[in-house]
Amino acid sequence: MGFWEGETCEYCGGAIVERRISLHRKIRKRYVLIENVPAGVCKECGTRYFAANVLKTVEESIHGRRVAKREVLVPVYQF
Repeated sequence: MGFWEGETCEYCGGAIVERRISLHRKIRKRYVLIENVPAGVCKECGTRYFAANVLKTVEESIHGRRVAKREVLVPVYQF
C-alpha cells in the first residue's frame, strides 16, 4: 500500500497517485533543479502533494545544506 493510496484531490476529487517528479525553483537569482522527488499527483488535474519529510529535504537542498549531485548549463532566451 502506497503513501497516497486512497487519497483524493482536494480541488477536483480525482485519485492521487505516487510519481517521481522534478522541481525547479529560483532562489536569490539562482535556479535550482531537484530531480526524482516523490509526490502525490492528481490523475485528473495534476495538482501535486508532498509529504512533510519530502518538503524538508527539498528545503535543505534549496538552501544549500545538501551537496548538489551535478550542475548543468541552461540556455537563456529573451523574447
